[in-house]
Amino acid sequence: MAQPIGIFDSGFGGLTVFRSIVQQLPEYDFVYLGDNARSPYGNRSFETVHEYTLQSVDWFFRQACPLVILACNTASAKALRSIQQNDLPKKDRDNRVLGVIRPTAEVIGHFSTSKSVGILGTQGTITSNSYPIEIKHFFPEIKVSQQACPMWVPLIENGEHQTAGADYFIEKNVCALMAQDENIDTILLACTHYPLIQEQIKKFLPEHIKLISQGDIVAHSLVDYLQRHPEMDERLSKNRSLSFFTTDDTKSFDMKGSVFFGQAIQSQFADVTI
Repeated sequence: MAQPIGIFDSGFGGLTVFRSIVQQLPEYDFVYLGDNARSPYGNRSFETVHEYTLQSVDWFFRQACPLVILACNTASAKALRSIQQNDLPKKDRDNRVLGVIRPTAEVIGHFSTSKSVGILGTQGTITSNSYPIEIKHFFPEIKVSQQACPMWVPLIENGEHQTAGADYFIEKNVCALMAQDENIDTILLACTHYPLIQEQIKKFLPEHIKLISQGDIVAHSLVDYLQRHPEMDERLSKNRSLSFFTTDDTKSFDMKGSVFFGQAIQSQFADVTI
């Protein structure tokens, strides 16, 4: 029986991480789920994000996925710890759910010379304070500044991210971040949507600043995880199969999702509330 790796996001953004993971682990089977019917998660409460994320994790388990990656910063920030500590022990102790924040926090300090790092993310990710907390564990000397960018995801998902209106909000948020600490030399794009506007973000930054996206970092971390946990790797099927699911309209998902994934995709509808 196929036992694919599950990749979850509230919508389309996780497809940028999924693309990097497939490049690193092309022989594995994967199932992607976007909870587009209830996205974005960025401004929702901790309780709501936990409820939605847990429903989706349960759906993955029903698809025989023993390993689920929350390729969503908001879900990782607001739901992952509770799912790992409180929910999994009651469900299947042999299954695993991983996120994107810890792998990023483990390496972000290596990019910075000035020891000043900036975080751009959704309101939910920034409010959770997850990145400063995690980064402090690995790099206590790093100063972390954060800026919420509530308009970026709606602009991207509605195809308005390459407009003058989008540039206004991008410049506004980037400048607000830089105003917090003039020594910032590394900025993390702490939302999987943001790689789509990476070039626009660069327009409003000094050339020396490093702009870090998460796809390759998370992919490398997953490769390392499977090497360190051969018992999980042995459970995973390897037939080079990719399946896509959405909780909303499949035609819309396929059209928009192909932009994030970098190639044409064909999705199926999933009801995760059953």
